Amino acid sequence: MAEAMKGLHRSHRCTEVSNKNIGETVTVMGWVQKSRNKGGIIFVDLRDRSGLLQIIFEESDCGSDNFAKAEKLRSEFVVAVVGNVEARSGAVNENLATGDVEIRATQLRILSEAETTPFQIEEGSKTREELRLQYRYLDLRRPDLQKNMILRSKVANVTRQFLSEEGFIEVETPILCKSTPEGARDYLVPSRVHPGNFYALPQSPQLFKQLLMVAGYDRYFQIAKCFRDEDLRADRQPEFTQIDMELSFVDVDDVISVNERLLKKMFEESIGIDVPLPIQRMTYAEAMERFGSDKPDIRFGLELKNVSEVVANCSFAVFTGALAKGGSVRGINAEGQGDMPRKKIDALVEFAKGYGAKGLAYLAVEADGSYKSSFAKFMTEEELSALVAAMNGKPGDLLLFAADEDDIVFSVLGALRIEVAKGLDLIHKDEYKFLWVTEFPLLEYSKEENRYTAKHHPFTMLMEEDLPLLDTDPGKVRAKAYDITLNGTEIGGGSVRIFQSDVQERMFEVLGFTKEQAYDRFGFLLNAFKYGVPPHAGLAYGLDRLVMLMTQEDSIRDVIAFPKVKDASDLMTDAPNVVDEKQLVELSIALTTEDEK
Repeated sequence: MAEAMKGLHRSHRCTEVSNKNIGETVTVMGWVQKSRNKGGIIFVDLRDRSGLLQIIFEESDCGSDNFAKAEKLRSEFVVAVVGNVEARSGAVNENLATGDVEIRATQLRILSEAETTPFQIEEGSKTREELRLQYRYLDLRRPDLQKNMILRSKVANVTRQFLSEEGFIEVETPILCKSTPEGARDYLVPSRVHPGNFYALPQSPQLFKQLLMVAGYDRYFQIAKCFRDEDLRADRQPEFTQIDMELSFVDVDDVISVNERLLKKMFEESIGIDVPLPIQRMTYAEAMERFGSDKPDIRFGLELKNVSEVVANCSFAVFTGALAKGGSVRGINAEGQGDMPRKKIDALVEFAKGYGAKGLAYLAVEADGSYKSSFAKFMTEEELSALVAAMNGKPGDLLLFAADEDDIVFSVLGALRIEVAKGLDLIHKDEYKFLWVTEFPLLEYSKEENRYTAKHHPFTMLMEEDLPLLDTDPGKVRAKAYDITLNGTEIGGGSVRIFQSDVQERMFEVLGFTKEQAYDRFGFLLNAFKYGVPPHAGLAYGLDRLVMLMTQEDSIRDVIAFPKVKDASDLMTDAPNVVDEKQLVELSIALTTEDEK
């Protein structure tokens, strides 16, 4: 039978016990990591969230009753131990924070017994993820996951402290909102008191934080829960957390300045990494031209080269055909890889096809200066030499080319440079390279909807000098939008907002909304804009993704306490699940069976 606390009070966490406490009597509590009975003496490794501490039980010190209880201890029993701190009698364990001390127990209470766990509670567990997520409360006992969760808490605390000192006010915004579908799919919540009507869970606090600026709160922040009903990836969940902020009377440079100082403080105090300021900036156009991505990893080179003019008059139909359709020919130089086996090159070709390429042209520059290529027979020696020169090729290099519409070429080569860099071991996890990407396109054309849609959201301010292009060439209008990226991953994004009613209404027109439709969806915002709205701008970070990069994990599931899996289900609680018919009736909801469909 488990024993009660009976007036015991924990004096120290495990790793708070040090050689400074030698000679003191302490009380520690936690879980048994392992127990070793050496006959007459029992060694127990006690674990709490701070780490491990060795406990020694000898009958002469703790008495026969306590020693008998110690003999019953198994992994994951929860215990309280009173004892004296001593210098470790055996060899010092350099791998433990408490490796030079141990506690000689005088009293033991078994607070809770435990069945055999379905997997071992150990760092770097190789147990399949599905089983660990089913027993997530056990998985969360693992030291590596606990370190991640503690770091996440520290990041949130540093953020709160910094923003408060910068004059930001923390305000909570509603979770039950109006659905304003323009972007990702909403999660809907039926209303019982308004039959047939639905709330939506917020994809972000965007509209409310703009209304807070209208209300005069000047600088707002929130660590906010957000929801998107979309397909999941390693760095995406249906519910996620944002560090959200909005500022009044600012422009792009003001927002960037505050956030650079936030990132510097956050990384220094959380993981001891210095972030040199100012952080490099690059326009969207330059990022696409050089890296084929709007979130480029700048830890390595392998930059794209546009060779469209060089091959414009060659006889290789793949190149000239792409140019005739308004596309481009671009390539990357995998330096020193000219002797790459054909099997590996074929694997790169298949990889490129996964990103929309019809194929991948290659040219290897041999040590003697000759060429081995998939298309050399279609070009003259002079044309090949000019192409190699344009790519800064030299003997021993492998040149890889994509030819198609610009969007496809960028997608293919942007992904290919990452794949090649991985193969060449050019990516170092211990490097942290930040980059601001600015001047995004305001709009992008949707072939499915046959209209322009907002690249970010409909409230993003355009570059003032591009205003005339809204009527003549909307696709070329640049936005006052900015993303902050880290090692090829977007960790945050924001923009200056439209604050003039006439510009906002014009934006809705370009997006294909009638005035009635705009007011039906966003009337509360547009009406608020009639009563004096300051220029304002904001930014939001994905906290989960940010901590994932800080901890060098490959999945945000490893930095979220209770994550979902790829089909948005929770293996531990078995959610989502069916509900009682009574609940459906109260909500005026009738379910359609597959046969009826």
